[in-house]
Amino acid sequence: MKVAKFGGSSVADGIQLAKLKDIIKKDPDIKYIVVSAPGKRFDKDSKLTDLLYACKVHIENNLPYDQLFQAIKDRFNAINLSLDTGLDLEDDYNYIIKKIENGCSEDYLASRGEYLNAKVVAEYLGYDFVDAKEFIRFDERGELLEEETNKLLGEELAKHETAVIPGFYGTGPDGKIRTFSRGGSDVTGSLVARAVGADMYENWTDVSGFLVADPKIVDNPKPIGHITYTELRELSYMGASVLHEDAIYPVRAAGIPITIKNTNKPEDPGTVISAGVHEEHKERIVTGIAGTKDFTVIAIKKTRLKSDRGFLRKLAGILENFDIVLEHMPSSVDTVSLIVARDEVDGRIDKVVEELERQLQPDSIEVHESLALITTVGEGMVYRKGVSALLFKSLAEADVNIRIIDQGSSEYNIIVGVDNEDMDKAIRALYDAFITE
Repeated sequence: MKVAKFGGSSVADGIQLAKLKDIIKKDPDIKYIVVSAPGKRFDKDSKLTDLLYACKVHIENNLPYDQLFQAIKDRFNAINLSLDTGLDLEDDYNYIIKKIENGCSEDYLASRGEYLNAKVVAEYLGYDFVDAKEFIRFDERGELLEEETNKLLGEELAKHETAVIPGFYGTGPDGKIRTFSRGGSDVTGSLVARAVGADMYENWTDVSGFLVADPKIVDNPKPIGHITYTELRELSYMGASVLHEDAIYPVRAAGIPITIKNTNKPEDPGTVISAGVHEEHKERIVTGIAGTKDFTVIAIKKTRLKSDRGFLRKLAGILENFDIVLEHMPSSVDTVSLIVARDEVDGRIDKVVEELERQLQPDSIEVHESLALITTVGEGMVYRKGVSALLFKSLAEADVNIRIIDQGSSEYNIIVGVDNEDMDKAIRALYDAFITE
């Protein structure tokens, strides 16, 4: 039995929903479906959720929002007309307008795209509509109550042989709508899969799974047929994301594999994500390569740094006081480098350095900007000799200067820092070195 989640591009209009129905018809194992709000139909189109956000902004600034909301209605009415569902959403539209005019929360408004779309898809497929509002629960801080959610969802969905559930939202203890972060419909799908004890969670989108490297950097990179949860986390951290990272945890705990599939090319095998390395890939050294630009390095030097027992505690406290997220912290006997996203310190780097100097009294502090981080990931790396040697050799031959080296404690990845302008060249060199025919 499968749970299938269809993303915004897969439910953008009637044409895409017809593809969804064809996929469901061909696979009777798909019993529960989670949908996003309609996404873009073409490059300059607007996502429906963005139109809803724009409505709220217009109202808050005493600007007319009628045309924006009419565009939302037109999208859904066009879908219903093209699919001949016969569904009348006028009462829902009027209720949402009243809520907007009475100052509804941003979370409520953002969730209505998924809500309306799930009603449309349920009507089109002849499935039951189950509102996530009643069964996905958050605490007062907006954190998911996973066990309570699992219990409520499991009990409710046991009553439905087939159902469509809107993604992205649930409710807080005050009964008001709460949403996940953007892309959170993936999380809803994962929660549903766990609650019903699915054998597979399929995530349908507009790409045929993961690729070894970014196709904007490497020409025709190889697809990844299978990837482990650990490898996926490492690659997603560097921006190689097709799946919301929090969607991994519920299914991972339940031992449910995920398959990333392409709604426009359902015949493509996609990428399977599971706990262990697949037998076919035991000989694989590197699974994927990904990079992200625009990091800042704060290099701190202090003689006998390791002997200063409170040094790291004070350092962590300074970063916390500035609300700065630390990405990496490579160190040596007398030095430590703080690697942070540039936008974390933009406009206040001088104040951060001043506080570091005041509390830590270092010998020197140097700031280096425009650093790119590249991660080379593979669970097979830990068992192979010469991986680091090949990695450094390939970068040297490509005339790439390595500024930072960091290896995860799991030894499943090696991270190098290079200048922003060298990132693409470095990724191509690593791909050529490790990914062979």
